[in-house]
Amino acid sequence: MNAVKRFRHWQSVRRGLIEALDMLNDEQLQFVPRKGLWSLGQVACHIADAEDGWFRYVATGELGEWPQFEAEEYPTVESVKRLLTEVHDRTEVYLTNLDDADLEQIILAPWGSRFPLRWIIWHVLEHEYPWTQWTKNALPIHSGHRPPSAHLLSSA
Repeated sequence: MNAVKRFRHWQSVRRGLIEALDMLNDEQLQFVPRKGLWSLGQVACHIADAEDGWFRYVATGELGEWPQFEAEEYPTVESVKRLLTEVHDRTEVYLTNLDDADLEQIILAPWGSRFPLRWIIWHVLEHEYPWTQWTKNALPIHSGHRPPSAHLLSSA
C-alpha cells in the first residue's frame, strides 16, 4: 500500500481546512483578532511551510532551507488555497512513491536529529489537524459564520 492510501484521512483534514477558508473573504482572511494572535492567512501559511519544510527540506533535501510562506505574499483566500494545494500536491507525489517498507526509513534532519519517515508523515498530519480545528473555531470571530462540522476524520 502506498503512503497516500495509508494516510488517506489527510484528505478529509485538508478538505475541512479548505471548507473553512471558503467561508472567509479576503479581508477576513487577514483579520488579526488581537495583538499577538495570527490571522487565518498566517495560520494557513504556517500549515503550508510546516508541510513543505518537513517533506522538501527534511525528508528529501530538495530545499536548502526551511520554507517561509508569508501571509503578505498570499493576501487572498484563493492565493492561500492555491498555496496549500500546490504544497500538498507535491507531498502526495512524494508519498505515492512510498510503500510500507519505505516508511521505516530513518531520515537524518539537517540539524542532526533522526526521524523515521512514518513519524514525519504523522507529525505533519497531526500538526495540520489542530490548526484546521483552530481555524474552524475562529470562524465566528473572523467572519460571523458558524464553523463547519468538527468531524474532520470521517471516511468520506
